[in-house]
Amino acid sequence: MRICLVSETWSPEINGVAHTLLQLSQELLARGMSLQLIRPHPADAGAPRRTRGMQAELRVPGVAIPGYRAVRIGMPAARRIQRLWQKQRPDVVYLATQGPLGWSARRVARRLGIPLVAGWHTNFDHYCGDYGVPWLAPTLMRALRHFHNGCQATLVPTRQQAEELVRQGFERLELMGRGIEHERFSPALRCSELRRRWGVGEHRPVALYVGRLAAEKNLGLLRETLHAMRSARPDMAQVIVGDGPARRSLEKALPDVHFNGFISPEALSRHYASADLFLFPSLSETWGNVVPEAMASGLAVVAYRHAAAAELIDSGANGVTVAAGDAAAFREAAVALCQQPARYARMGRAARLRSLACRWPAVADTFLFALEQAREVTHATTHPCRI
Repeated sequence: MRICLVSETWSPEINGVAHTLLQLSQELLARGMSLQLIRPHPADAGAPRRTRGMQAELRVPGVAIPGYRAVRIGMPAARRIQRLWQKQRPDVVYLATQGPLGWSARRVARRLGIPLVAGWHTNFDHYCGDYGVPWLAPTLMRALRHFHNGCQATLVPTRQQAEELVRQGFERLELMGRGIEHERFSPALRCSELRRRWGVGEHRPVALYVGRLAAEKNLGLLRETLHAMRSARPDMAQVIVGDGPARRSLEKALPDVHFNGFISPEALSRHYASADLFLFPSLSETWGNVVPEAMASGLAVVAYRHAAAAELIDSGANGVTVAAGDAAAFREAAVALCQQPARYARMGRAARLRSLACRWPAVADTFLFALEQAREVTHATTHPCRI
């Protein structure tokens, strides 16, 4: 099967969409699938001309997102897409973007009768509130409903998200979770030297946050929670991995926290495994890869009952979740847990076991099944049986 992936982001860019598509593409190539990729020109001028493993690749002009120069919005490219698909027609198109590039690809695929499957990777309505334009959310959701309902299927990462989208009139939704690289994220990578650099011994707690430092991540609650935890456990270390426009203000507000910026994949694995608690106050994720990464690394996670945390955490057994938006409960849960080393150690062991069920080959099976179903539906529609 020839599959065309349309996305505005790709590895080595650091975000959940790029990571998911990289893992899926590796699984698909291992199964002998033929892949095309349509994406904006990467911000890195030294990037290779062809992404590894792609039979064909079309790079289109892009515009950088303010505050995220490395992330680019692809511009419409209908004529170029049509020329590519007339020469090398894909069996199915997967749309990982609902931006101008995604609309352009959708239009061409419908014109040529190519099956379309879309992914729900971003909670755009939530971002409207985070960036001061909540009045735009209803209009945006109407456009997104039209976009997705024009596809044969939309892949959604959680039941919670699917139920919300159904209430808003979205159709033909299918569940597709995410996997985890269990060898890369493991408690076995715990590093005593790294903990010494953080100023803690083996029995003092380390609280970790990994993610973008931007408005949509609910960083005000992260700041308040870290302050409250330090008051309860003055001997604990606190570590933040990630970067973004809010980093400077966070560094001023949290002078005792170790800020590490973006780090290598190998270093990230050691950071996870060398911590004890993981804090994730965000409500903007559709999945949130960092939650299962932390669980696979043996950490007790404190999060809202949302996205991956709602799917994977049995609160009180392998982590702690609280009702979405209850900031006081989030702070209280984190403060209580950091004072209970036996409890967070037990949760971390259980979290590791739960994460083992999240495997990329199984995710790829779900993905391929959805693509095959889309092909069958399109074929049945365009070639009806005549009696």
